[in-house]
Amino acid sequence: SEVQEWRPVIYRKCTDTLWLLLFCLFWAGLMFITGYAVMAGAAERLVLGYDSFGNICGRKNTPVKGAPLSGQDMTNKKYVFFLNSCSLEMQSLKISSLSLCVSSCPQEQLNSLEDLQSFARNNGSFLCLYNLNVSSYTLNSKAAHLCPTLPVPPSKSFPLFNRCVPQNPECYSKYASVLISMVNEMDVFHRILSGILAGRATVIGLSVLALAFSFILVLAFRYIRTLLVHTLIALVVFGLLFVSGVLWWLHYDYRNDPSTELETEKENVKFLLGYAIFSTIVTVVLLFLIFALRKRLQFAVQLFRIVGKIIGRIPFLLFQPLWTFLILLVFWVFWVAVLLSLGTAGTAQSTSGGQVEYRALSGICYMAWYHFVGLIWTSEFILACQQMVIAGAVVTCYFNRNKSSPPPHPVLSSISVLFCYHLGTAVKGSFLITILRIPRIVLLYLYNTLSQKKNAKCLFKCCFCWFCCQESCLRYFNQHAYTTTAINGTNFCTSAKDADCILARNSAKLASISCFGDFLLFLGKVFVVCFTVFGGLMAFNYHRELQAWVVPLLLVGFFAYLMSHSFLSVFEVTADAMFLCFAIDMETNDGTAEKPYFVDQELLTFVSQSDKLTEGQKHRSTRPFQDNEDGTELQPM
Repeated sequence: SEVQEWRPVIYRKCTDTLWLLLFCLFWAGLMFITGYAVMAGAAERLVLGYDSFGNICGRKNTPVKGAPLSGQDMTNKKYVFFLNSCSLEMQSLKISSLSLCVSSCPQEQLNSLEDLQSFARNNGSFLCLYNLNVSSYTLNSKAAHLCPTLPVPPSKSFPLFNRCVPQNPECYSKYASVLISMVNEMDVFHRILSGILAGRATVIGLSVLALAFSFILVLAFRYIRTLLVHTLIALVVFGLLFVSGVLWWLHYDYRNDPSTELETEKENVKFLLGYAIFSTIVTVVLLFLIFALRKRLQFAVQLFRIVGKIIGRIPFLLFQPLWTFLILLVFWVFWVAVLLSLGTAGTAQSTSGGQVEYRALSGICYMAWYHFVGLIWTSEFILACQQMVIAGAVVTCYFNRNKSSPPPHPVLSSISVLFCYHLGTAVKGSFLITILRIPRIVLLYLYNTLSQKKNAKCLFKCCFCWFCCQESCLRYFNQHAYTTTAINGTNFCTSAKDADCILARNSAKLASISCFGDFLLFLGKVFVVCFTVFGGLMAFNYHRELQAWVVPLLLVGFFAYLMSHSFLSVFEVTADAMFLCFAIDMETNDGTAEKPYFVDQELLTFVSQSDKLTEGQKHRSTRPFQDNEDGTELQPM
């Protein structure tokens, strides 16, 4: 077989082209779903509310065929008012009473048609049907059927759904019971959408907070010192203990709250219990690992100094996560906007009496799953592109004889090589990660569905953990496959095979070196997630009403982890690529004049010290057995 030449090649060819074509076809399907969601969806209906004639309150509307009272300008009418608020009934997830868009809710009780007329003239808020003139309130014989049931109780606008909620105790209890039953019978998908929309400002603020924490950590790791490492570990320990305590306290507070009647509030209690248990387990495991690796901190500091020296030669690597984050942010905003529109997609159909109903189509659920796969695959593809860009820049600088004069513009050169030749390789690697993530999501769905069967839940937990371990291993090999592609210009499978051979022959050495740095970077990611989730807990806890806020909090935690991973992966990818290049350098060169090493002296000294430390530990671990063999064992009497 032909001997592999481990050098950055100049003349390359496109790799994994079919996978790039498949990704383009997949995005064509996403564009179709986007177009359908924009044309048929109306996310504003979830928050702003709408009347019985298809008009969204607070907006200009287009007319619906067969509904003469539709298509009105409701810019100044932002509140939904029910004509029969004291005796509402539910019929097929629909409130039986007619609803109108009004400019203000009546603050006092209205006992007669004259009071309705006076209220309309004084406040500009018309509580009768739109086709009844205000001057005809007391003259039209049909006014009693076109106006609200008298007496009209005083009401206030509800902050989330912009509904006029009656303040009369009897009417309020009936109104609340109907509203609770409606929310409880809503689809979980729509309840989550309502929670995201209601807390959209908080979600955006927490995402910005996670961005700030990630950027601060990048600068800290660039100029890392021993004191900084101890400070980071102390903050992580404090954050883990504090977040775990807050989660248990919130779970206790919600569980013992007698007003917990809504299904969203019950879901909050369940999710909080799961979060608290998971956070406690992670806290205990990390505290144990910190205690076990406490003596290796100085070794990790030295590792990051070497990585920081490489990044100092390529300073634009520090800005690479910023562009990645901006691209991810644009994609996430696009994805959430399409999801919200898709959740409200449906056709407006007129019914008897000129009213309008929105009926969702049967294929919306399949479109939502397709859209969710697009979120995972595209996010992983963007992160894979960042890894290939960083690996390509590190490879270019490592295999450079003159260390004092690095190649010009290595980051731009790596980006151009990626877009011209290796996008298909990034697509294939990200697709493998997506394939492992989809079964985890399906198992999570089945786990929640089979909540009563304990044996099935235990099996699902085991499968879920197995897929998590497989994903972690695949991410590790993907990164080395990307580095090998940056060196040799080969496709994903060939690069993965070559990288696997190198790693197999140097697994002990590379693992002992990189595990400390990876653990310290993981602590940095935990730091960002902990303090972002803590801010979310404090922010969302003040808005409990009708919000499935625990699911948006999970979304915030997921985004915070992706942001921190995107920023801190600069050091992780740089270290992994550097050590893979080092292993290749040691195998293909011998240090002679004909085959000199590419490695600089500082890295070579660091690896030698690591080998001595590892050998010393092995020697100490085998010393008792050696003493026994020398005759120190007990002798028979």
